[in-house]
Amino acid sequence: MNLFKKSLIKKNYKYKLLEDGISKKDILEAKNVLDSKQITMASKTRKFEEMFAKKMGVKYALMVNSGSSANLLAIFAAGNPLRQNKLKKGDEVIIPVLCWSTSLWPLVQFGLKPVFIDIDPKTLNVNEDELIKKISSKTRCIFLVNVHGNSCDLFKVKKIAKKKKIILIEDSCESLGSKLKNKYLGTFGDFGTFSFFYSHQITSGEGGMIVCNNDKDYEILFALRSHGWLGGTRFYTRRLNSYNYYAKKYPSLDPRYIFVNSGFNLRPTDIQAAIGLNQFIRLNKLIRNRNQNRRAIINTLKKDKRWKNQFQFIEPAKNINPSWMGLPIIIDKKYKRQKMRFLSYLDSKGIETRPIISGVFTNQPATKLYNLNPTKRKFNKAQDVQELGFLIGLHQKKISKDNLTLIKDSFLNIDKI
Repeated sequence: MNLFKKSLIKKNYKYKLLEDGISKKDILEAKNVLDSKQITMASKTRKFEEMFAKKMGVKYALMVNSGSSANLLAIFAAGNPLRQNKLKKGDEVIIPVLCWSTSLWPLVQFGLKPVFIDIDPKTLNVNEDELIKKISSKTRCIFLVNVHGNSCDLFKVKKIAKKKKIILIEDSCESLGSKLKNKYLGTFGDFGTFSFFYSHQITSGEGGMIVCNNDKDYEILFALRSHGWLGGTRFYTRRLNSYNYYAKKYPSLDPRYIFVNSGFNLRPTDIQAAIGLNQFIRLNKLIRNRNQNRRAIINTLKKDKRWKNQFQFIEPAKNINPSWMGLPIIIDKKYKRQKMRFLSYLDSKGIETRPIISGVFTNQPATKLYNLNPTKRKFNKAQDVQELGFLIGLHQKKISKDNLTLIKDSFLNIDKI
């Protein structure tokens, strides 16, 4: 039985990707929603959205059932007929090759052409100068992935995108709370997306958020989230500028059931919103705890007499104040052949690991199914990260001495594997 098969059935890890991610207060908030019997999207969702938008410094935030759904909405809103500067089928979109599947698939589902770009292995993000070189007359959108609390120079990318009228979207699903200078990642582009999956900076189990600053974009997102429906909930309709417009224009229609666009059903529940909101209130504390745990792990390894630079740790990019989601680790090249044996060893010791995102996505069989890399281009820097990199979790609570010792002794045994 190989490493991956064991990982699928093993449950009793001593050091997990995330432990105790849900507090007693989170559970109580969820229970209160259940007791109210108002389970579907309602006042808790709206309150979470308002608090999220205020903290992030954006005009609008819209909660959805996952970060993946937020990415889907971002692309389909960017290409919606109601938008003036909009994507069209066949348009080229620059995207990092180190990405999650649902960063990419909305592009394919809309009919866009992904143009993959390699990464900077020091930050795991794209290099903004290399990105700018990739922009052509066919480039209509830049879809950035802010990887594990880091980013490229978004000020520089935003400037060139604005000049060339290129739509800029930030997938910040792994970077909630990170700042470039004094501006939150996810707030630079036309749209920014966030995830509240279990191992992320905050969690509602499943859930996500999409942000924007344009009134028309918000109304498009609102309709797309729920069936193309403009009405349907008293918690929103009076806030939508076009609600009265459509009600007057179509007097024969029930104003509560007016469909103004295409749509999905990507709504969250108020249960998710209650948990997510309670976690969001303590976001700064959770960020501090994760960052302190990261420093504790790295310092514990480096202070040990067995430390010989066996591992490299990803550092913040210039001017980044990071909110780390996990701890990406790059093994020294001399251990390349034994990486999988080493990960199997960590697994046997009770340390849960995973790849850095999903590695080079053009290596995945699904991209071959859709012929997304027809020239079979190689992405050497991202390939090195896939072959040498892995990730362990950073917990919301202070790491224990036992876990620090477990990680130290297991990691520094790499010479004996």
